Amino acid sequence: MPGMTGRELAEALIAARPGVRVLYMSGYTDDAVVRHGVLTAGVPFLQKPFTARALASKVREVLNRP
Repeated sequence: MPGMTGRELAEALIAARPGVRVLYMSGYTDDAVVRHGVLTAGVPFLQKPFTARALASKVREVLNRP
């Protein structure tokens, strides 16, 4: 995504379609991502590498959020 971070893309999508669900993923640990200010605590996050089962579980978790 040249010229845009994942967070910027997510914010643009949320602005265009309120209520859209977002799941972030990265090779960095979740605490490192939060510590460096990329994401805030409690934001749906999946650390790479992950299994198909872990992805499916996290997607279901995000979709089930109110």
